[in-house]
Amino acid sequence: MTIARKFEKIAFVASEVAEAQEALERLVKIYGNSEPKRADAIVALGGDGLMLQTLHRYLNDHVPIYGMNRGSVGFLTNDYSTEDLKGRLARAELNTIHPLAMRAIDQTGSVRDSLAINEVSLFRQSYQAAKIRIFIDGTLRLGELVCDGVLVATPAGSTAYNLSVHGPILPINAPLLALTPISAFRPRRWRGALLPKEAKIAFDVLEPSKRPVSAVADHTETRSVTRVEVEQASHIALFMMFDPGHSLDERILSEQFRY
Repeated sequence: MTIARKFEKIAFVASEVAEAQEALERLVKIYGNSEPKRADAIVALGGDGLMLQTLHRYLNDHVPIYGMNRGSVGFLTNDYSTEDLKGRLARAELNTIHPLAMRAIDQTGSVRDSLAINEVSLFRQSYQAAKIRIFIDGTLRLGELVCDGVLVATPAGSTAYNLSVHGPILPINAPLLALTPISAFRPRRWRGALLPKEAKIAFDVLEPSKRPVSAVADHTETRSVTRVEVEQASHIALFMMFDPGHSLDERILSEQFRY
């Protein structure tokens, strides 16, 4: 989808690395720097980490975000250039993504709600493997997963940590979530599942005192959890912009043919 609008007010944000700060100074001199909440677009200068931080920071402001790579990993960003930025923004394709909502309950009974754009992950906290029970839409689907952890990934996050633990790559518009184990010991042959985006996923931690588990929604960690509930926050829409021919859908498709 191409955005049919003008981009007169541009807000710039940048990571702390020297390369990004130099780009910030150069671009602000050319295009000025608007308040992000009042901008027509936010341009994030950095890598994928900065893109995730920017999406989280402005997720309620409905401002499209265009990343330019001034970091080490740039899967979620475009190539860097100072030339014709307003024209690039006007020609950009828009991808709409929805985050995951995580509700984590710890051993004290405290409840913490967090959002994840890439994935929600559960990890063992000690040398002992975690034991986790999995429910989908209230139905018990796996009575005991013995593992280092397990994660739920969005299509946007399917090429991140999910891919590194051999999870499936999902097209950006696929109405699916990936449920992927991390170093599963039992059952050995279970490789995860593809779930409809409307699925409500619940994880119960077995033997939580002996085998403590932490839950992480992107960069937000809750330690010593006993139960974690995950579902798509379909009421929240995030807008990411990509140069024509380099949309997130195209990048995800291309990633499946890398060798």
